[in-house]
Amino acid sequence: MNSRIDGAWRGWNGSTVVKLINGTVWEQVQYYYRYQYKYRPKVIIDGQYMHVEGMPKAVRVRRLL
Repeated sequence: MNSRIDGAWRGWNGSTVVKLINGTVWEQVQYYYRYQYKYRPKVIIDGQYMHVEGMPKAVRVRRLL
């Protein structure tokens, strides 16, 4: 799935919840911490992993909505 984050992105904090512009909501389930500010970065969800544009690592997530 390809989309964008709805609004500001401030990185992964260990329990980040991400809302995408397509209306889906995802929760971080793999611990990883990295701060990086971007506005509406591109996102690719590949199976259980979310790749956020500009981040060095994909993080495992689960869909909430």
